[in-house]
Amino acid sequence: MTNEEIERRAQRAEELFHQGYNCAQSVVAACADIYGVDESLALRMAASFGGGMGRMRLTCGAASGMFILAGLEKGSDKPHDNEGKMANYAMVQQLAGDFKAQYGSLVCAELLGLAPRPEEPKPAERTPQYYEKRPCSEMVAQAVRIYLRRKCNIS
Repeated sequence: MTNEEIERRAQRAEELFHQGYNCAQSVVAACADIYGVDESLALRMAASFGGGMGRMRLTCGAASGMFILAGLEKGSDKPHDNEGKMANYAMVQQLAGDFKAQYGSLVCAELLGLAPRPEEPKPAERTPQYYEKRPCSEMVAQAVRIYLRRKCNIS
C-alpha cells in the first residue's frame, strides 16, 4: 500500500466522521474493504464503540476502530490459538502505544477534556460548532494512518 493510498483512506475516515458516523465507524469503514467486509456491516460492527464505547467516554472510538481492524488482520477464530491471540494482542498493544504517544491518552474523556463519567445515551447533535471544538476528525484520520502504516510496515 502506498502513502497516497493510506492518505486517501485517512481522508475517507474524516469524510465519514463529518457525515455523522462515530469515530470507530469512520476508521473501520475506511478500511473494511481491505478485508472483504461490506461497508454497511463494518458500520454496524463498530457502532457501539463511538463516544468512548456507548458514549461512556472510555476507550477512544478512533483507537477502538484500529483494534477492530487488528482483529480482522490478526484475530484468531480458534479458541485455543494462543499464538494467534498473542499476535493480535501484540498488534493492539503496538497500535495503542502509537496512538497514546501521539495524543497522550487512549481515554475519550481525557482526549476531549470532558468528565470521565457515563452520560445519557443520546448522541451530541452534529453541528459546525461540534466539529470545531472536537479533535475527533483529525484523530480518525490519524488512527487510519497509524493502523495502515503499522500493518504495512511503513515508517
